[in-house]
Amino acid sequence: MGSVSGEEKMDLDFDEEIPLSATSSASKVHPFSFEPRVALPKSSILNLLRTRRISRSIYVVLIKAKINALLPFGPLAILLHYLTGKHGWVFFFTLLGITPLAERLGYATEQLAFYTGPTVGGLLNATFGNATEMIISIYALKSDMIRVVQQSLLGSILSNMLLVLGCAFFTGGIVHHQKIQVFNKAAAVVNSGLLLMAVMGILFPAVLHFTHSEVHLGKSVLSLSRFSSCIMLVAYASYLFFQLKSQQNSYSPVNEEGDTSENSDEEEEIELTQWEAIIWLAILTAWVSVLSGYLVDAIEGASESLNMSVAFISVILLPIVGNAAEHASAIMFAVKDKLDITIGVAVGSSTQISMFVIPFCVVVGWCMGKEMDLNFQLFETATLFITVLVVAFMMQEGTSNYFKGLMLILCYLIVAASFFVHVDPKSELTAGPSHRGKGEGVRKTKV
Repeated sequence: MGSVSGEEKMDLDFDEEIPLSATSSASKVHPFSFEPRVALPKSSILNLLRTRRISRSIYVVLIKAKINALLPFGPLAILLHYLTGKHGWVFFFTLLGITPLAERLGYATEQLAFYTGPTVGGLLNATFGNATEMIISIYALKSDMIRVVQQSLLGSILSNMLLVLGCAFFTGGIVHHQKIQVFNKAAAVVNSGLLLMAVMGILFPAVLHFTHSEVHLGKSVLSLSRFSSCIMLVAYASYLFFQLKSQQNSYSPVNEEGDTSENSDEEEEIELTQWEAIIWLAILTAWVSVLSGYLVDAIEGASESLNMSVAFISVILLPIVGNAAEHASAIMFAVKDKLDITIGVAVGSSTQISMFVIPFCVVVGWCMGKEMDLNFQLFETATLFITVLVVAFMMQEGTSNYFKGLMLILCYLIVAASFFVHVDPKSELTAGPSHRGKGEGVRKTKV
């Protein structure tokens, strides 16, 4: 909408420039010689129009929203990181600095969804939201923090499926309490099936390790994890092709026919062009990734100052920050009764982490010579399995209300309390499977 008004202004300004150039040239030059001079005002007007469009885009994304008042906390956290050794304050300020960036990521994705549709929009939001987790995981893999990688990715799945989806269902149900919100049940079933497949890929290495039934002790789990990761990557690529190419009609929003009456209102909300939205998504994701690096560096110092285990921070606190983009956008779409995008953001993000990010980290660790595997230990694997079952049962009807959202939030509180009292063996934080399988099992490290 903004681009159309800009073009109209350009035409008006251009019409005003023509008589001025014509009258000035008529007194000095032949009447027919004024035509070449018209190009100069036109090019300057085009440059002015581009400048106005860029400044307006900066205003809309970085200044207009009130939550952008928290943006200075990001540079402040970086400044404190180099000037002081207080990791607790760096951790806290980084959290505040990432919060407005997460909201702006949701806004830019919503703008892009106007051009791409809800399905591709949900996939894009999940991709940009999980870019932070991928960068943090690769950064931790280089430092041999394999357990931190496993726990943070597991926490991202739990946070998306229980907290993000629960808050979206609860908020959307409160705002639209007079009706039952619906979403595409077929797409939700496919996501649930992929999540169960991911649970199977993570469960078997853990069971193989803890039943001591490996053919080659300490090596079979790693080999199985790498093989399963390649299979999961193939399955996720097939899922993308299936969703975007083969079955677009079957997985279109269920309330598509009801959106025609709101087209005029939605068109008025378009404030960015397609390329502006893409550029802003890339810029915001890069800045979130930079702050996430400082956040990871401050984890150990924050755990000491807050008297919390690194495992609790990795599974609960860190994913809440990493999933802030999904959290803000999922709630925003649920309030606007766009549950198909909400499911694509929350559940689709969990599917992408479990079927793409985790296997990708295993393969990257393989290339880096790190023994990253899919053995997430029994406690974490059981938590993931129960969570997938609960969410699958909540979505099987294809409807949403505030009570379902409340149930998911309460389930997340139980999970958070469980990890608060759960102690991860110290030798497991940085040890790979070779350290866990060669005669030193988890039971022996605990004793």
